Amino acid sequence: MTSQAEILTVATPRVWPVRHMLLVLPALLLVLLFLAVPYFNIVLMSFRTPSTSMPYGPGFTLVNYVRALTDPFYIAVLGRTCYVSVLVAFICFAIGFPVAYHLARTTSRLRPLLYACVLTPLLVSAVIRCYGWMIILANNGLINASLKQWGIVVQPVPLMYNEFGVIVGLVHINLPFMILPLLGALQGINPALEEAARSLGARRLTVMRRIVVPLAIPGIQSGAILVFVLAASSYVTPVLLGGSRVKLMATMVVQQLAETFLWPLGCALAIVLASVGALAVFAWAHFTQRLIKGER
Repeated sequence: MTSQAEILTVATPRVWPVRHMLLVLPALLLVLLFLAVPYFNIVLMSFRTPSTSMPYGPGFTLVNYVRALTDPFYIAVLGRTCYVSVLVAFICFAIGFPVAYHLARTTSRLRPLLYACVLTPLLVSAVIRCYGWMIILANNGLINASLKQWGIVVQPVPLMYNEFGVIVGLVHINLPFMILPLLGALQGINPALEEAARSLGARRLTVMRRIVVPLAIPGIQSGAILVFVLAASSYVTPVLLGGSRVKLMATMVVQQLAETFLWPLGCALAIVLASVGALAVFAWAHFTQRLIKGER
C-alpha cells in the first residue's frame, strides 16, 4: 500500500538545480552589485599607496592599516566611538524596555496612538531632528534660556558640541530601533507566567528580573545590535550636535575621503571600524545566545 509520503513525492514536480539558480539569480545579482562590489572596492582602495597629489598612488601597501592601528589619535577616536555606541545602546534599552513592556501589556484604547508615537519619529529626517535638538540644547536655546530666566544659572550650560549632545541626539534617533525588537519579544511572552509568579508571592521586580528579562533576551540582543551598529556608523548627528569637538570614526572617514582626499587612509579607517563593530556584535551575540540556551 502506497504511503502518504510516497504519494506526495510522486505528485510533487521535480525542480532541477538550474531552475533553483534562476530563481536566486536576481537577488544574487543585487547583492553582488550593491554590496559585494562596493565592499571589494573599499578593501582594494585601503591597500593603495597614499599620495599627496592625487587620491592614491601606484602600488599597494599596508601603511594605511599600520597608521590606523598604531596612531594614538585614531585609536582614541575608535575607543570613543565604541564607548559612545555602547552607552547609547544601554540608554536606549533603559528607556525603551519600560515603553515596550507597557505597549505589550496595555489594553487601553490609546494603544494605536502609543504605537504611532513610537513609529512617527522614523518618518522625520535625522537632519531635522538634529536641528530640533540644536534649538533646545544651544547656548541660547530653550533649556539655557529657561534656566537663565529662572535665575538658576548665569552662564549657559554646555549641552551641545560635546559628547552629551551627541549622545542625546543618537538616543532620540535610535530609540525606535530598540523598542520595536523588544516589543516583539515581550508580546511573545505569555502573561500567565507573570501572573503565576505573582500568585506564588514573587514581587514585581523579581518577576521582571527572573522571568520577563530572561525571556526577552532575543529582543534585547536584536535591539542592542541595531542601535550599536547605527550609532557607530552615524555621521549626521555627531557633525551637527558635536561639531568639530567630538571626533568619531565615521566623521573621520568622511573627513579623509571628502576633505583631505586621502582615500586609502579613509577606506582603511572604514574597514577597521567595520571589523571592530563586527567583532563586538559577534561577542554580544555569542554571549546572549549562551544566555538564551541557558534559559531553555
